[in-house]
Amino acid sequence: MAASPALVLLNLLLLCLSSPAAAVLAPTDYLALQSIRKSLFDLPGSSFFSAWDFTADPCSFHGVLCRGNRVVALALGDPRAGSPGLSGRLSSALGSLSALAELSLVPGRVAGPIPSSLSLCPSLRFLALSGNLLSGPLPPSLSSLRHLRILDLSSNLLSGEIPRSIPLLPSLSTLILSGNRLSGPIPSFSPKSPLVRLDLRRNFLSGILPDSLPPSLRYLSLSSNRLSGQVDAVLQRLRRLTFLDLSSNSLSGPIPGAVFSFPISSLRLQRNAFSGAVRPAGPVHIPYIDLSYNRLSGLIPAALAGAEWLYLDYNRFTGDVPARFVERVEKGEMRVLYLQHNFLSAAAISPDARIPVATSVCLQYNCMVPPVQTACPARAGKQKTRPAEQCPRWTKAAQGLS
Repeated sequence: MAASPALVLLNLLLLCLSSPAAAVLAPTDYLALQSIRKSLFDLPGSSFFSAWDFTADPCSFHGVLCRGNRVVALALGDPRAGSPGLSGRLSSALGSLSALAELSLVPGRVAGPIPSSLSLCPSLRFLALSGNLLSGPLPPSLSSLRHLRILDLSSNLLSGEIPRSIPLLPSLSTLILSGNRLSGPIPSFSPKSPLVRLDLRRNFLSGILPDSLPPSLRYLSLSSNRLSGQVDAVLQRLRRLTFLDLSSNSLSGPIPGAVFSFPISSLRLQRNAFSGAVRPAGPVHIPYIDLSYNRLSGLIPAALAGAEWLYLDYNRFTGDVPARFVERVEKGEMRVLYLQHNFLSAAAISPDARIPVATSVCLQYNCMVPPVQTACPARAGKQKTRPAEQCPRWTKAAQGLS
């Protein structure tokens, strides 16, 4: 006669209590690890679970860290480069690890939803499940994790809106949800948020940037979404930014001059609908600036010559190329200067000038004949100069009529 499930469980617990494993691990955690093991599998080439032998102490398993008789950290999968990762699904038994503070999963092919039972791990402060096939919505129950500092669910198949409660987590310093299928608006943040890193790129988010983006931010990436509206009022408050990427959206209006004085190493605003003149509020010391594919107009500020990589192509800039640009190009102090597809009328570069091999310059398709022949990217096309009817002032000057 088959034993009842309750009797089987009782015998299992007694076995655990009499074994070396049970002497150091709470029975609830022991059973949770068994459930986790049954729901996940090594992909070909991975041997992460080869040492998960439950006749031994589970606290000695790869990826398991215990404190006292509780599991406090669980790193699932071989973190070494080239590891194929795991497959299967995340078990709801993760919620039984109530002392768990850190949970990570290496990139692989783990599918299915994120267990809402993780909300039963009140000590969880680090949750990283990136690079898998997790799907479904973000569980709103994650908002109960008041000690959560880092949440990285990037490069999965998550969909739906970002729950309004998640950005309000009081300890959250890093939120990475990039590379998913999330939609809807970016929720508001708490005015006291300690958030330092926000990465929501490559989703389907729409609407405007929330005014509540915390001034504590140092890294902000919202590229490749469907965001719209103006950003000048929002960005002027984010004076601690060291990285800003809003590229490939439908953002419009002026670029606030204050942004150019932030301690930014990379400024990426390309492929939007920004318009008007570019007016830096002071000296510019940003190494990488990309403002290409916008509707910017007016003269190019000489202050931008401080950049090493400068992309201003596909805009509506007019006038001369600043002399400071020419000086830095000839000295090899600029690595990239792309000014193609504007309405520029002159560049004081000698036809005999030698552009350093490590420097890439493109001046074609402006209201001038490029003074030097340089290799341009393929997307610049083959035409060297704009049609004359698009450059009436330049045409008159070239004919001595102005």
